[in-house]
Amino acid sequence: MAYDEGLAEQMRDDLAQLEDIKEVRMFGGLCFMHQGHMLCGIHKDGALYRVGKESHAAALAFEGVEKMTMTGRPMGGMVDVGFDALADDNLRSVLLTMALEFTASLPAK
Repeated sequence: MAYDEGLAEQMRDDLAQLEDIKEVRMFGGLCFMHQGHMLCGIHKDGALYRVGKESHAAALAFEGVEKMTMTGRPMGGMVDVGFDALADDNLRSVLLTMALEFTASLPAK
């Protein structure tokens, strides 16, 4: 498996209170969709959160949070979080809140 199953369980726990969450295997990892929009996910090196461009700088201010890149290209509005930072329950909660606020601003699917 290309991602850590323990991290997948941790993220499922973080999302347990939400309705309409779907898991989609994508790019060798696992993405969590909320109301049809990508919210967050995990990959072999940690996790990603879709915080949106307006919250991108605020998310990057946290230790252990970096710009998300795919094939060497930056992905605006998405951040990459390493395993050490993911151990911080508060950080995961803040990033999830940012991601939920962003996806709530998107048109319904």
